Amino acid sequence: MIKLDLSGTTPSREVRAGLTTFATMAYIVAVNPLILADAGMPREAVVAATCLAAACGSILMGLLTNYPFAMAPGMGLNAFFAYTVVLGMGLSWQGALAAVFVSGVIFLLLTLTGLREALLNAIPLSLKSAISVGIGLFIALIGFKNAGVVVHNPATGALGLVHAGYFADPELGKLLPFGASEKSVGLALFGLVLTGALVVRQVPAALLIGIAVCTLLGVPLGLVQPGDGGLVGWPSGLGQTFLALDFAEVLTFGLVTVIVTFTFVDLFDTVGTLVGVSGKAGLLDAEGRLPRAKRALLADSLATVFGASVGTSTTTTYVESAAGVAAGGRSGLTAVVAGGCFLLALFLAPLLSLVPAAATAPALVIVGVFMMEPVRRIDFADYFQAIPAFFAVVLMPWSFSIAEGIAAGVTAFAAVHLLGGRGREVSPALWVLAVLFLLRYFLT
Repeated sequence: MIKLDLSGTTPSREVRAGLTTFATMAYIVAVNPLILADAGMPREAVVAATCLAAACGSILMGLLTNYPFAMAPGMGLNAFFAYTVVLGMGLSWQGALAAVFVSGVIFLLLTLTGLREALLNAIPLSLKSAISVGIGLFIALIGFKNAGVVVHNPATGALGLVHAGYFADPELGKLLPFGASEKSVGLALFGLVLTGALVVRQVPAALLIGIAVCTLLGVPLGLVQPGDGGLVGWPSGLGQTFLALDFAEVLTFGLVTVIVTFTFVDLFDTVGTLVGVSGKAGLLDAEGRLPRAKRALLADSLATVFGASVGTSTTTTYVESAAGVAAGGRSGLTAVVAGGCFLLALFLAPLLSLVPAAATAPALVIVGVFMMEPVRRIDFADYFQAIPAFFAVVLMPWSFSIAEGIAAGVTAFAAVHLLGGRGREVSPALWVLAVLFLLRYFLT
C-alpha cells in the first residue's frame, strides 16, 4: 500500500523521482535483448518480456513495500544465462528459462520460510563483494567484446587467448581499411568516451543518452538500417517466449549448480542493492536493518517467476533506484511510476530493435565500472579473505562463467580456512555449499 504521508513526500516529487529512475535504467530495454539474442532468443520478444518483467517487478515492489525501488532483468544474470548456461553448457534457452523460473520459486520459498537469513549469513562479506566485482569485470568483458575492442588472438592457436583489437589486423599487425567492422569499433569507442564523460559530470540517464547518440550516429555510418514498419508499434513476438519453459530439459540436464547460482546471485544482488539504496534514502532502522525487507524480497522473487514466464532472465532490484531517491523519491509511488514507464516502452520495440551492439557496448563497460565499488570491502592484506576473493573475481571473466567464479570462491574460502587452522570460522551452510560445488566438478 502506497502511503505518501508516512513517507513525508508529495505526488509531484514521487512522479519526478519515478521518471528519473526509469531514465537511468531504461538502457536495459535495449541491452538485455541484445545479450539474450546471443543465446538464440527472438530479440523483439525479449524486448517485450523485458518491459513486462520490469513493469511487473517495479509495481509489485511499490505496492507491497511502499519503497522507491524499481526492478528489471539484472545485468550479470542475463550474461550468465546467455554465455554460461546456454552457449557454454549447451542448454536451450527454453531450458534456461525453466531454470530461472525454478530459482525464482526457490527464492520465494527461502523468503517465506526465513532460510534466506541463514544463507546470507553463511557467505562472508568479502565473498559477497568479490562476486559483485567479478560480475562487473565479466560484464565489462562482454562490452569490450561486443565493441570489437577485445578479440580472439589467432597467434595463440588452441589456447584461445584474446588481445586488443581496435583497428588493427591481428595477423598482419597493421591498420585495416575503414570498413563496417572498423566503423563499429570507432562508434563504440566514441560512445565509451561520451558515456564516461556524462557519468563523470553526473548527467541523469547518462547510459541511455550514450546509447541514443551512438544509435543516431550509426545511421549515417551504415550501422543502423531503419525499417519500413515505423519506430513504434503494438508489441509483437511475445508468443515466441511466453511460457516457453522446458522443465524436462532442466530435470535431465542436472542443473543443480545453475539453479543454485541463479538463486544465490539474485539473493546477494538484491539484498546488497536494497541495503545500499535504503541507506541513501534513510530507510534503515537504528540497527541498520530494512523494515519490510521480507516484502521486498517477496516482490523480487515473484518478479523473477513472472519474468521467466514471459521470456527473460532473472529480474532483480536495480541500484539505479538511487537516482530516483536522490531526486526525492521516498515512497512506492516512485517505483509504480517507473513501472508504468516500462509499460509504455512496450510500444517502442521497433525502435529498440534498431540499436546496434556498438551502441550498447559502452553501457556494459560503464556498468562494469559501477560494480567495482565493493572491492573496497575486501581486505587484501588478510590472505584468508584475499585468496578466495581473488579467485572469485578473476575466474568469472577468465573462464567466461559467473558460476565458475562463485564455485571457486566458495571452495577456496573453505579450503584456505581449513588448511590455515581456522576451519571453525566457516559456517556449516558454507561447508555444504563448498561440498556441493566440489561434487559438481567430480560428477560432471
